[in-house]
Amino acid sequence: MRSPNGGLADTGAYQAVLTEIGRQTEFDGYSLMELRSRIVGLLADGVAVPVVSGPADVELILDRTPFYAEAGGQQPDQGTLEFDSGATVDVDDVQRPVRGLIVHRGRLAEGTLAIGDAAHARVDVARRKAISRAHTATHMVHRVLRDHLGGTATQAGSENAPSRLRFDFHYGSSVPASSLAAIEEEANTMLAEDLEVTEQVMPRTEAEALGAMALFGEKYGDMVRVVSIGGDWSRELCGGTHMNTSGQLGRITLVGEESTGSGVRRLEAFVGDRAYGYNAREHVLVSQLSELLKVRADDLPQRVDALVRRVHEAERRVDAMRQARLLARAADIAAGASGDPVLLATFDAGEDGAIEDLRALAGDVRARLGEGRPTVVAMAGQAGGRAVIVVATNGAARDRGVRAGVLAKAASGVLGGGGGGKDDMAQGGGARPDRMAEAFAVLRQEVAD
Repeated sequence: MRSPNGGLADTGAYQAVLTEIGRQTEFDGYSLMELRSRIVGLLADGVAVPVVSGPADVELILDRTPFYAEAGGQQPDQGTLEFDSGATVDVDDVQRPVRGLIVHRGRLAEGTLAIGDAAHARVDVARRKAISRAHTATHMVHRVLRDHLGGTATQAGSENAPSRLRFDFHYGSSVPASSLAAIEEEANTMLAEDLEVTEQVMPRTEAEALGAMALFGEKYGDMVRVVSIGGDWSRELCGGTHMNTSGQLGRITLVGEESTGSGVRRLEAFVGDRAYGYNAREHVLVSQLSELLKVRADDLPQRVDALVRRVHEAERRVDAMRQARLLARAADIAAGASGDPVLLATFDAGEDGAIEDLRALAGDVRARLGEGRPTVVAMAGQAGGRAVIVVATNGAARDRGVRAGVLAKAASGVLGGGGGGKDDMAQGGGARPDRMAEAFAVLRQEVAD
């Protein structure tokens, strides 16, 4: 089981390994995608060991590595470790469980590994580039977002995955569709400028003087890495990997905007090949809709709007007809009432709105009968193959201790379900609509008692 820090061991085990090694893992992944290395730490089942034989899930610490460990919202590298002994480990996760230690997690299918074994570490280049494109796109979207929404629209979090980014930012309301379109257009305009992406390690005070953005809540040391796009167009403190120029991103396509909490919004976007694929699918969809509705693509919004308005108008007419039907039925039921204190009726309310229609019907009949004598109105129907029932009592009945909630619960028990509610109106139902007559009989008995 993985511990809360994402590892297979607790932090104490990792700290002990780091102390035993006596040095931090050297990360060379900014400039190299593969290199020669050797094992300096080895864990199996969360325990440090000198040797392990496959098959086994292992955690490896190398003296130097090209693998980027998950950090700052950027997902980890994957790849392979090919050992001189012939053993191979497929690396599927890379983490920093304690400061200074990079842990490679993967599966040793067969063979044996031991401390000191030499290996060729090779990063999955396609995955790394796809993630790097997303990370560079995140910086660009952040910059353009602030241009359009103001300086308070600062980063609250992010995730950079292969060809996909998620960007959380501080903002008090939803971003209008027109603004999202403008943000996407400007980001791609700057992308097309093929801006140079550079990195530089400098004192934090110098980086702040240059206007480099820092992620709120993130801890930084005295020396920081600054990633710049187009010189001073975008500058952020960042430890992640990036492309060499903005043109290598290909395309940025925003695909969603939503709230994640009070004052925080989330943008999602596709980058590169995934953005092209998304746009291609949208183009096909637009073409299909244009053909189906017999209009040009540019006229689709107006045509769809007209169709939606027609649907809403049809729904309003259906609603009005249903209400008229209810009122007519209520008048008939009330007119046929005798001196019986319990007025029972079934009503075919249909699949949609059954409970709402029954409540309206029961309430209307009760109002028509008035308070001249104690009255209980019970209306039943079916919805989705289930029985539904509504019970309403007038004031005179309640004065004699008759409670709608008690009656609905008793009837629903016969129907194979549950129910309840307030004293004046309650509802319920069950899976046995064939027992409606028995439920009505129980209602009569409850009132008689």
